[in-house]
Amino acid sequence: MERETQGNAAQPPTCINGGERIDPYGFERPHDFESYKEMMDEYVAVLNRRSLRWSKLLQEKPHVEKNLTVKRYVRKGVPNEHRAKIWMAASGAQERLESNPGHYQSLLAAEHDPKLKETIQTDINRTFPNNVLFQSKAEPGLQRALYNVLLAYGHHNQTVGYCQGMNFIVGYLIIITKDEEKSFWLMDALLGRILPDYYSPAMLGLKTDQEVIDELVKTKSPAVGQLMAQYPGIWTLVVSRWFICLYIDILPIETVLRIWDCLFYEGSKVLFRVALTLIAHHQPEILRARSLCDVCECFKQITCGAFTLDCHTFMQKIFTEPGSLSMATIEKLREKCRQQILSGESRQP
Repeated sequence: MERETQGNAAQPPTCINGGERIDPYGFERPHDFESYKEMMDEYVAVLNRRSLRWSKLLQEKPHVEKNLTVKRYVRKGVPNEHRAKIWMAASGAQERLESNPGHYQSLLAAEHDPKLKETIQTDINRTFPNNVLFQSKAEPGLQRALYNVLLAYGHHNQTVGYCQGMNFIVGYLIIITKDEEKSFWLMDALLGRILPDYYSPAMLGLKTDQEVIDELVKTKSPAVGQLMAQYPGIWTLVVSRWFICLYIDILPIETVLRIWDCLFYEGSKVLFRVALTLIAHHQPEILRARSLCDVCECFKQITCGAFTLDCHTFMQKIFTEPGSLSMATIEKLREKCRQQILSGESRQP
């Protein structure tokens, strides 16, 4: 996957660095800048309305509570100026930060495994080469902050250590929070509580969720389910990157951030809602596939274009198009699929 002031998504994209086409998050967009700018010119009105409502809500209740009003607000989008606060509160990261004062700094000061340091450093230069904030010549660059958070987390969670894909997630967290310690605790929330065992050496959680999406598609889009059944192991090819990178570099950044608003608040079922919406909305194209290569190419294409770029409409769709999908349903399917995987592995010589 090759892809410090508070950022403000309510601003339209800007051209900086001698006319390069760069969005508010530092990403160069030479190929889709005009369509992105057109979308943002309309979306800015939505963001400004949401910003006013969020500001009023947080003025009345500065401590973020989980209730139907906040859930509705989160689904409609969190403005960038409030994102770090909402993500920290909704995920439990703020509580962990406050109850572990100095923990992040102590992790940085600890003795670190040379192999961990080397692995992270190698991936740092591959992280967002198309983002001016992460280029080594950028000043102030975010590479050092990215390295620090990944190193601290690798020491904090030695079972996981470092896994490819984590660098992109931390990169997005730093872009939004502009704060190493907050990014660290948000990573702790994601890997420790929200995502089920995606990044451990066996990646059992990721393997399980690939089977879960198979089960859900058979129910929600049975014609696609029948097609995919012709190709054993196909879900690993087409959705593992979606899940392991939480749609980074798969979907446009505004859309990814809206998905993450809901991920931090509602949990990992949101990842399935996104996948099911992409599949249901593009069912006719998927069903035209006549080979494994056709299917893989189609799954690349369905993440591009106007449908996913218009993040506001897309997010409305993910909560209507797949129909009912509770966390209880997801957990029941996970347990079933996990047992099948473990049983299959135990039978292997």
